[in-house]
Amino acid sequence: MEGKLVRNSGLEFAGYHEVSAGPLHGVNLLRAAVSLVQLSIGTAQALVKLRQIRPQVILLTGGWANLPLALGARLLGIPSIVYLPDIEPGLAIKLLSRFAAKVAISVGASARYFPAGKTVVTGYPLQENRLRATWVKALERFKLDSTRRTLLVFGGSRGARSINIALGEHLGRLLADGLQILHITGELDWARAQRQAGRLIDHPDYQVFPYLHDDMGLAFAAADLVLCRAGASTLAELPLFGLPAILAPYPYAWRYQKINADYLSDRGAAIRLNDEDLPSRLYDEIAYLIHDEARLREMSRRSRALANTDGAYNLARLLLETAKT
Repeated sequence: MEGKLVRNSGLEFAGYHEVSAGPLHGVNLLRAAVSLVQLSIGTAQALVKLRQIRPQVILLTGGWANLPLALGARLLGIPSIVYLPDIEPGLAIKLLSRFAAKVAISVGASARYFPAGKTVVTGYPLQENRLRATWVKALERFKLDSTRRTLLVFGGSRGARSINIALGEHLGRLLADGLQILHITGELDWARAQRQAGRLIDHPDYQVFPYLHDDMGLAFAAADLVLCRAGASTLAELPLFGLPAILAPYPYAWRYQKINADYLSDRGAAIRLNDEDLPSRLYDEIAYLIHDEARLREMSRRSRALANTDGAYNLARLLLETAKT
């Protein structure tokens, strides 16, 4: 997916290289032994590539694939920056941070996981289509009624089946309540979600898409309330638009999404709803918020107070400063 996005972005892409790597955490002893061999090979590969490319600074974003590069950079004296998009770091980022000059974090709450002075709050790098989106353009793009509430539902590029199923079960009631709904199913669940919607697929107030990329910023700008997972991007995208949210953390991703959701809910910007409670509680939670204008407005205010629009600039500046030292 990333390769396609790079090609479509129009950005100059200088090259692509691979090194061998493997996980060490959460695997059996045999797999860990194989990973150690792969990491050793990967470190040798990284040393060769780094000598060829001669970078002034390296940006690492987590995952075991970064470890050979981090080791190679340390051996060659090349400084690196680790970027943590979520609030809580995984084991790989904790390990990578030992080799890095600084750890760039999305929000200040992440600083407690690292030694004092190790972190810099940069914010989350937002895409340009988010930063340029306006409510007026969003109404025009999706042909929405400006006097009515709009619910945005999504689960990432691949979708979130449990969210899609729960929405499908309550779709008729929500539309009967007068909501306008923008539903992004994800490409993997697109066909099933259409079948579940049945005749409501043609309802004038229900717009369903397999995926939005360039227009995702407009979808955010159109919304009054969001139902989604709690991936790292929600820490920046929801506050950017001052959006109240019902967050259903993905239950099989350790606890990263739960901590992200709690960060927003503890600050009054969102409600966390466990995945298993979606079928029974979703309608009531949406109806409660949509019909409580004062609560929705207060959540929006609290969400917007967490916004940081300069994440990309701040991260780029940190990289440039690190390259000069």
